[in-house]
Amino acid sequence: MRIGGDIKKPYDSPVQWLQRVKELNYSAVHAPIGYDAPYEVKKAYMDCARENNIVIGEVGVWKNPISLDEKEAKANLEYCKERLALAEELGACCCVNITGARGEIWDGFYRENYDEDVYALIVDTTRDIIDSVKPKRTCYTLEPMPWMLPDSPDSYLKLIKDIDRKAFGVHLDFTNMINSPIRFLKSDEFIEECFTKLGPYTKSIHAKDVIMEKAFPCVIKEVMPGKGRLNYKKIVRLIDRLGEDIPVFAEHLDTHEEYTEATSFIRATAEKEGIRVL
Repeated sequence: MRIGGDIKKPYDSPVQWLQRVKELNYSAVHAPIGYDAPYEVKKAYMDCARENNIVIGEVGVWKNPISLDEKEAKANLEYCKERLALAEELGACCCVNITGARGEIWDGFYRENYDEDVYALIVDTTRDIIDSVKPKRTCYTLEPMPWMLPDSPDSYLKLIKDIDRKAFGVHLDFTNMINSPIRFLKSDEFIEECFTKLGPYTKSIHAKDVIMEKAFPCVIKEVMPGKGRLNYKKIVRLIDRLGEDIPVFAEHLDTHEEYTEATSFIRATAEKEGIRVL
């Protein structure tokens, strides 16, 4: 496996970027440059990554292409296409977004997120993004969320079937789908189901952890890998089945030091299980 995460320290050149990557001991990274950068600058970063055995694992979008605001939805849709085009140009493993929400908050929980017509909109929108770019080297993927589709392995498989595009893949965030007490209490079984059903389509992984508090009706919180209840010995073994180049990203941390701690935990757990980390 390859391990990466955010880079919290600034950089303004491939040389400085590489220094930050090495400080964190990453072998997988998010896109280090934007869509509008000159080709020469993009090439410099791509060359630096290739020469140092670093994989560009994700190009993030994090916009709502199904916003209720039609002007905003149109702008976000174009941004999705730009980011997928960037992923294609950089040779990234995937471009990742969420499906979006039918309310004011771009990643919010709304009853309408599960409407049948919204499902059809998600399918059509995702097809449009892929068909407009026609990627050959990368995939467009959707990060699972607790309160919008896909929110389970089966709902992701349904999207794969209905979107019906070779360039649609899986971004596997198993933690985001632990959205009920039963999934938390039987997390070993649930995570294995995620990898069994979605593993063949998976292009990148987010690695986090969760705790559940004794509070009513139910409180499940995300925490840093190793600080929660998930069985990371099992998780790294499941990840290893997907091949040694699969990128695994820590996320939602605030500092350089926290990313060092989180990724060091994943690396140490894998190595104790006899798994090679590139």
